[in-house]
Amino acid sequence: MSAERKAKLKKITIKTAVAALWLVLWQLVCYIVDMELLVVSPLAVAKRLWELGATAEFWRYSLGSLGRITEGFLLGSVTGAVLAMVCHKFSFAREFFTPAITLIKSTPVASFIILALVWLTGQRVPVFIAYLMVLPVVYGNVIQGIGEVDPKLIEMAKVYGMNRRKRVMKIYIPSVLPYMMAASRTALGLSWKAGVAAEVIGVTRDSIGRQLYYSKIYLETADLFAWTAVVIILSIALEKIFVSAMGYIGRKYRLVRRDGNAAAIK
Repeated sequence: MSAERKAKLKKITIKTAVAALWLVLWQLVCYIVDMELLVVSPLAVAKRLWELGATAEFWRYSLGSLGRITEGFLLGSVTGAVLAMVCHKFSFAREFFTPAITLIKSTPVASFIILALVWLTGQRVPVFIAYLMVLPVVYGNVIQGIGEVDPKLIEMAKVYGMNRRKRVMKIYIPSVLPYMMAASRTALGLSWKAGVAAEVIGVTRDSIGRQLYYSKIYLETADLFAWTAVVIILSIALEKIFVSAMGYIGRKYRLVRRDGNAAAIK
């Protein structure tokens, strides 16, 4: 067995052991509390999740939330990246947009949700909220990544006649891509938290948030835990897909190496 395979196996074993430990602790808390209205057992949640998964409504609600959160994430990512490039290029733009970015980061999510319910239709509110949560995270990381580019490297590229397109592909993108991947990990979690919160407050049709709201109203604790588990699973899955996709594109076009660092300029 190779060293790399051993390291992967060790990592999987550790993660499995940690997950098992948390399940044991969860079961222990359930046993101590001894009241299903407050805390349900992992087995009860798994059973309810299995029952929900067998219904068409489950998939409609899950895909509805997934579509809205993904749309907000993509819009926020594109806007944040483009805004970062513009602000890096033009100092006035940076001064102009900095207060707005600070305002978005500082304002409570609940305030934005309430305002969005006044401005938009119920279906668009979670998209808008996810968008707002993603934009400042991506903007901050991308502008930092661009700022990390060595000016001497740019000067050297110009001296050797490297055109603008090649400078972007071989210098700027490899520098920014690791920051973009880190931003995606953070932003996806925030977009799910804020987006589902918007669905709960707005009681959005065909959404996980609406089912969480009904679970609270009817004191269905098992449903509450099960739908929360769905949000966590979808969030992790989406994060893995986006980060893996960016890593794959970076390696395919030789923008980054397998270790995530910038590839050599050719």
